[in-house]
Amino acid sequence: MNENTGDNKVKNSTAGSESFRDRLVTVDAKGKRKWLYVQKPKGPFFNIRTWVSWGFFALFFALPFIYVNGRPLFQFNIPEAKFIIFGKIFWPQDFFIFGLAMITFIVFIVLFTAAFGRLFCGWVCPQTIFMEMLFRKVEYLVEGNAANQRLLNNSPWTATKIRKKALKHFLFFLLSFIIANTFLSYIIGVKELQKIITEPVSQHAGGFFAIIVFSAIFYGVYAYFREQVCTVVCPYGRLQSVLLDRNSMIVAYDYKRGEPRGKFKKQQLAELNTGDCIDCFQCVKVCPTGIDIRNGTQMECVGCTACIDACNTMMTAIGKPKGLIRYASENGIANGKKLRYTGRMKFYTVLLVLLTGLLTTMLVTRKDIDGTIVKAPGMLYQEHGTDSISNLYTIKIINKTLFDIPVTLRLENMTGTINLAEGKSIPVKKEEQGKASFFVVLPKKSISERKTKLQIGLYEGDKKISVISTNFMGPFIRH
Repeated sequence: MNENTGDNKVKNSTAGSESFRDRLVTVDAKGKRKWLYVQKPKGPFFNIRTWVSWGFFALFFALPFIYVNGRPLFQFNIPEAKFIIFGKIFWPQDFFIFGLAMITFIVFIVLFTAAFGRLFCGWVCPQTIFMEMLFRKVEYLVEGNAANQRLLNNSPWTATKIRKKALKHFLFFLLSFIIANTFLSYIIGVKELQKIITEPVSQHAGGFFAIIVFSAIFYGVYAYFREQVCTVVCPYGRLQSVLLDRNSMIVAYDYKRGEPRGKFKKQQLAELNTGDCIDCFQCVKVCPTGIDIRNGTQMECVGCTACIDACNTMMTAIGKPKGLIRYASENGIANGKKLRYTGRMKFYTVLLVLLTGLLTTMLVTRKDIDGTIVKAPGMLYQEHGTDSISNLYTIKIINKTLFDIPVTLRLENMTGTINLAEGKSIPVKKEEQGKASFFVVLPKKSISERKTKLQIGLYEGDKKISVISTNFMGPFIRH
């Protein structure tokens, strides 16, 4: 793999070079990957990000073990189409709620990005946190800083190199294995994961295979693919051009203050026609995606603030004010305008509030017992004697509670009877589905149309749980 450390310098913006827009900085003219050796960052922003990452790790690894009323706090059981959020269970019949939740989330992303740029990517995105705050730190611990890593990779294979490389990749795979197990516990639950780990592999071949696959994927991402996830796979960066405007908060270089660039020379006065930027390339060397922030907002920038810390350190060292690279908007840099809440942001906010209110209402009013009634296919109606008509139906009932419930059926808006095929009630076990067939028998005098609206009540004893509407098919009878 080729190196990319800032030696291939981007030309001064005053020269009008736009070569950085031709291709990704991690890919050369022939399309070959350039390996990044990222200098270890340090500074106030990096320290805050470290604290944030510790909070993220605590949540990520602890949440699968938190149970509420016998249920995990969060579980996304895709194979069984069962999702648990904040201890409440959701089934496929609740997918319309998920659809609305996704729309609300997209609007939130649009609003958040329009106002704060890629703050999410740099501070709380799992890819960034795992890469920069876990795997990269392990790499620094084993192989040293960027210069030592470059020397090690370019050196011949010796016992020291083999030992360091083997140790690093062993730790990388071990961390990937732990992350994969935790990730899988969000899908199948900690208890099922424990069975896969403790019981013979032959009894859980599928689960064991899933752990190995997830481990290999995480290992490949953090050992080799790295920043390519953000620049090649993730679509969020490519949406910046339509989500950001000149008032969005971004990590920005103050070109008015920094240009034209000039080399800093100790014991000499700076030339009057040069800006504060001394072209030290520290902002490039610490960038996890290898870009030069001085070229302006770029798709690869994840807003991690490493360049801010590096630039502030250099400005302090040469006795100049901090903030040459800082959080700002394009209007703030060009015209000195402060960050403001624009009309577009207000519109997105109103839309987000309305969607959130609708979503909250749907969650609060969601029924713990629900069902669907389907008329038996291929059958119109049956005559019972000379004065009654019957229809055959199938009912599926979902029990989202933690208790077994016997459900009985009653007609709500008509005089008639309901005859279950088996028993007098439908037993529905906790967190499962119940199914039964039944006849609805109506007197002919109640039928005046080919389709008659029925309302069937679901009862637990004398307590009404829910009401389901369906149609009753019969002959047209004149009275």
